[in-house]
Amino acid sequence: DTTCKNRPLDLVFIVDSSRSVRPEEFEKVKTFLSEMIDTLDVGERTTRVAVMNYASTVKVEFPLRTYFDKASLKEAVSRIEPLSAGTMTGLAIQTAMDEVFTEEMGTRPATFNIPKVVIVVTDGRPQDQVQDVAASARTAGIEIYAVGVDRADMQSLRIMASEPLDEHVFYVETYGVIEKLTSKFRETFCAVNVCALGTHDCEQVCVRNGRSYLCDCYEGYTLNPDKRTCSAVDTCAPGRHKCDQICVSYNGSYACDCYEGYTLNPDKNTCSAVDMCAPGRHDCAQVCLSNDGSYSCDCYEGYTLNPDKKTCSAVDMCAPGRHDCEQVCVRDDLFYSCDCYQGYTLNPDKKTCSRAITSSLITTEESCKCEAIAALQDSVTSHLEALSTK
Repeated sequence: DTTCKNRPLDLVFIVDSSRSVRPEEFEKVKTFLSEMIDTLDVGERTTRVAVMNYASTVKVEFPLRTYFDKASLKEAVSRIEPLSAGTMTGLAIQTAMDEVFTEEMGTRPATFNIPKVVIVVTDGRPQDQVQDVAASARTAGIEIYAVGVDRADMQSLRIMASEPLDEHVFYVETYGVIEKLTSKFRETFCAVNVCALGTHDCEQVCVRNGRSYLCDCYEGYTLNPDKRTCSAVDTCAPGRHKCDQICVSYNGSYACDCYEGYTLNPDKNTCSAVDMCAPGRHDCAQVCLSNDGSYSCDCYEGYTLNPDKKTCSAVDMCAPGRHDCEQVCVRDDLFYSCDCYQGYTLNPDKKTCSRAITSSLITTEESCKCEAIAALQDSVTSHLEALSTK
């Protein structure tokens, strides 16, 4: 079934027939209009159709009150002839408001709540001020669709079309493929927008799908098997986040964090190691050693690390195995020096010792004293020996 039966319209086609539209191209436009008519539920109480033709002047080919059956409409379309030079798009829209969208010309009263729709088909840039005219038409409740072909100015199309623009602005490369738009307009005009009416049963997001709809969920949620309700997903599950180190899940979303010793980069995803030995970042008493985002404590020479791995205690530098003195180690606060036993002298290396050498050089006076002492000793010895023999 290609006929639209859901949505009555007061529909006006405004067709550009300026000199830039070649005769064979204009025939393609008329084919497009005929195929559009075929998709509509045409009738006095359903969809009414009018066609306007414009260039530098505007011609109302037939208003909304004239034809109420498809055959008559298509026959009237086949008789339309192109006009001449010029592209007065603003004038055409103004004429539609003044001469077509009136009750005298077949537009139904506002109390009927029948949508007023305009489809403008053009391949050029308007040569008049279309922005204000289009704004007035939209304010008057006219919904405008803009179809651009080939050289059409996209900015002008966007200026005249209704919001949202992605649903009201269309473009095709040539008139040869304009018929492709028929199915798009059929979907637009015929499908009842259940999502907009609020008659759906989706828990979170309703997505229009032709004449029907599909349910979807907000980011961080997944659609349940009933295809209507949603459940929060673990956004920190592998592959679902971009965190370099730590993912923190909350309320259907997530935030990134870093291990101790790392800081979160401005991209809020990756981490960089921080200097854990910077002042105020560690509790080492003497020496802090940084190690890939962490740290360990050490001590100055002459101290040893306590069991708490933070503080230090002075050590005995003269304890066995801690110095290199050959004979005597003399402790001096945190350092030491070497010395020797009596009768030895410290070598220039300040570590080893050598036996002391007694000098043989004596004075003459000392020599005489030595000889006198030796003579006295001999005399005493001889005297004692004589007494012994008696």
